[in-house]
Amino acid sequence: MDLFLQAAIDEARQGLKEGGIPIGSVIVHQGRIIGRGHNRRVQKGSVILHGEMDAFENAGRQPASVYRECVLYTTLSPCPMCSGAIALYGIPKVVIGENRNFMGEEEWLKSRGVEVEVVDDPACVELMRRFAAEHPTLWNEDIGA
Repeated sequence: MDLFLQAAIDEARQGLKEGGIPIGSVIVHQGRIIGRGHNRRVQKGSVILHGEMDAFENAGRQPASVYRECVLYTTLSPCPMCSGAIALYGIPKVVIGENRNFMGEEEWLKSRGVEVEVVDDPACVELMRRFAAEHPTLWNEDIGA
């Protein structure tokens, strides 16, 4: 298992423990995590704190040159908002834990020159499958359905 994807999974599990939606993300620069986060929409009453957005927030201000050398790991395919942030900050590569439960803007990211790798990790698939089955209203709210 990739250590960085595992860190994103750990973030997702932390979010679930807090009563939130189990999606986690880490931003890696030169082999070191500079930002980590998990979906905290429920915990913070936030409209924007998806896992990727929380990781960006926790990475803090970084020069564009740093973001252009980063890899973003996320447990679930990124939504339009998170994909926009990935493109805005010039993240060149995104590693996605799974896209079976939700297919985000992968093709749009590719069209913007972002390398997209889908791992199809069983732990990520099961975490989201179970959550969506147990909390369909909250899950649909999170994805805008």
